[in-house]
Amino acid sequence: MSSESQVLVRQIDDLDISAVVAIDERIGGAYRPEVWERRISYHLRRDPETALAAEHEGEVVGFMLGDVRSGEFGLEEPTGWVEVVGVDPRSRGLGVGRKLAEEMFERFRARGAASVRTLVENDREELVQFFGSVGFEPAKLTALVRSI
Repeated sequence: MSSESQVLVRQIDDLDISAVVAIDERIGGAYRPEVWERRISYHLRRDPETALAAEHEGEVVGFMLGDVRSGEFGLEEPTGWVEVVGVDPRSRGLGVGRKLAEEMFERFRARGAASVRTLVENDREELVQFFGSVGFEPAKLTALVRSI
């Protein structure tokens, strides 16, 4: 049995917040429990089916948060949106991100979405590569920003 087949994807719950905080800290170097408590709580209230955790050998090693929305940016059809994905750097190479994405896409399809979108900063090469590896390609949308 391959390591990827041993990755279990399930709905995230409040008990996973500390594991998500630890993964985020290993990725970005910042300890941000208040950020993840707020974000996960929001997703669990809004659409718990699209708030996912990945486990390997009983430990949370990744997470993905998203939802299905209509009317975003002029796109009227139901569209899946991946807000954030995080994989513990110690667990990369196990297919964690791919398993999370596949499960999320199935959940989006079940809600009527025919496409999935996300936003990634151009300098986040690892994320750009990951999303490319699960079938994403550049969209015909331009992200604009203004400081206020």
